[in-house]
Amino acid sequence: MSLIEKEIYEFGPFSLDPAERVLSRNGAALPLTPKVFDTLVCLVRNRGRLLAKDELLKEIWPDTFVEEVNLAVNISTLRKALGENPQDGLYIATVPGHGYRFVGEVLAKDLSNDCHPVAGGHTVGENSQDSRLPQHGLLEGGPQKFNAAPTLVATPVPKNMRRRWGLGVLAASVLLLTATGSYFWWSGKSNGPATARRAPSIAVLPFVDLSRNKDQEYFSDGLAEELINDLAKIPDVRVVARSSSFQFKGRNEDLRSVGRQLAVTSILEGSVRREGDHLRIRVDLTRTSDGFQLWSDTYDRKIADIFAVQDEIALAVAGALQVKLLGLDRTAPSARSHATNSDAYQAYLQAQYFFGRGVDKDSQDKALAFADQAIKLDAKYAPAWALRSTVLTSLVMGAFLEEKDGLREAREAADKAIALDPDLAAGYVQRGWIQVFSDWDWHGAQVSLKRAAQLEPGSFAVLKYQSYLFQVLGQMNEAIEMQKRAIAIDPLRARSYTFFGYQLYCAGRYEDADAAVQKALELNPQLSPAHSDLGLILLGEGRPQEALKQMEQESSEDWRFWGEALAYHALGRPQDSDAALKKLIGMRQKDWAFQIAQVYAYRGQTDKSFEWLNRAYGQHDGGLTVMKLDSLLKGLRQDSRYAELLQKMHLPRSESDNNFGQESRQLRAQKSVR
Repeated sequence: MSLIEKEIYEFGPFSLDPAERVLSRNGAALPLTPKVFDTLVCLVRNRGRLLAKDELLKEIWPDTFVEEVNLAVNISTLRKALGENPQDGLYIATVPGHGYRFVGEVLAKDLSNDCHPVAGGHTVGENSQDSRLPQHGLLEGGPQKFNAAPTLVATPVPKNMRRRWGLGVLAASVLLLTATGSYFWWSGKSNGPATARRAPSIAVLPFVDLSRNKDQEYFSDGLAEELINDLAKIPDVRVVARSSSFQFKGRNEDLRSVGRQLAVTSILEGSVRREGDHLRIRVDLTRTSDGFQLWSDTYDRKIADIFAVQDEIALAVAGALQVKLLGLDRTAPSARSHATNSDAYQAYLQAQYFFGRGVDKDSQDKALAFADQAIKLDAKYAPAWALRSTVLTSLVMGAFLEEKDGLREAREAADKAIALDPDLAAGYVQRGWIQVFSDWDWHGAQVSLKRAAQLEPGSFAVLKYQSYLFQVLGQMNEAIEMQKRAIAIDPLRARSYTFFGYQLYCAGRYEDADAAVQKALELNPQLSPAHSDLGLILLGEGRPQEALKQMEQESSEDWRFWGEALAYHALGRPQDSDAALKKLIGMRQKDWAFQIAQVYAYRGQTDKSFEWLNRAYGQHDGGLTVMKLDSLLKGLRQDSRYAELLQKMHLPRSESDNNFGQESRQLRAQKSVR
């Protein structure tokens, strides 16, 4: 070990030891990756001098070509470690367009009085000098202000320090995500003029269970899903939703192809191996443009630290994305306030695993049982309460649970989650869902979903429910825009496209609506009611014969009868229309009152339509939420009963509704005269 490696630099509460490669704050070591540490050493040793970006790049990466963005990442990471913002300039000042300068006051301690071995077995005594240090660099007499500019010397990482640096390596390595998209939104020296920036995007694929018994899939899936949820908290970063990224589970597909299908610049994947109480997690980051592996790392922990290691990785990745991809020094998502014991967390992951496995009753019942187990193990664990609410609403929607009691329990669970953790988006998402679909509390839903969006702006669920709420309120431009964003996050979810197609149909954009539903069928050829949706669009375009062909292809019998009743009427075949409607009523009169009312309205049978609409209101039929925009009901909108029903549902009247009352009174007056 040479003399130059026996310096210690102090600034503020920090102490920098290049020999041991340790930065500490008030005696507590701070984890830094090797290159970030080298950056700090170089800046400190050149205190007060402007270091050009080129100079720093050559010092830190002497034998490797890297882009300037990697240096910017290191600086951002250092500022976080030192607890400063770019505007503060307490320690590191940015000189725009040039480079960086360390401006903090530095004291250097000379520890060279003791003999230390150097290469070749020689010793260095108190009169020795290292030719790499200028003589004014270290002065006698203890600590002195230091302004020297020696050459940076890299030091190997001691083995016993590698684990301590694991989290730091992950954070800085994920910071390389900008390089993933550098061809699109960063300009490098060799690429000529700057190109247009592409929004940062990432997909987290399901982690692989490498355990000997293959019984840790719930944890490997849960780890990936929790990473997705955490990354979705970062504004302006597009994180692909679970339902799309998990479609690649077990497919071993080329990551460049995956990147194209998900339209992302980077992919995070990993594996989990559990042997006894030992857990090994490997994480890899890949650039999708060329399949180049930017970084990989491995974490070895005890099983009791499951929650902690997942939280560490999630926070490191989230924080790195926030600083790196956005080019900002925002604070990364803070450590979770809803931490719990490992047993409760594992039960929560089990519940999450079964909930994501399918909508069948068996899977949902198991999900609910594990959520209840997590709550029993830790009654203050907010995510378990939010998940319980989600599972209960799913059971109600699948008709596996009685609606009144199921939604009451779901509402209580959502409220409990919010009370326990006001910063947990999932609680507000669930409350908003119940307020929209059950309570018809539009204002309350707006408040809940707005709060959820603040906490997790990249959440697919938040965007989906916000889109639906805008649709209910008749704000179609906003609804369509929100659904576009939801689809960008979850591009392989077929049902999102049918919902989008219906919105476009209601807006009169038939060609776009057709394209959206065709995309849904491309993703899932068996999806229902995609063919009846296509038939509805064709009816809107005045093409009833083609519409009937689509209706006849519908796989769902009830939707097929509904569509045929409409198409036959448009073709002037009233008997066939009546026959199809009769079949529909015989099958679904208890829960399809709104759809039956649609058929009567389309056929011009106003009184019968309102009879079924009132029945739908009594049944609390969710179909009523599209009243303001449904084209099949347009013949009812000048009837006072339509306005009265909107009022009962607390739905605001749109501009086109303003003359309903006056026009209806005029029509009734004309009828009375006749």
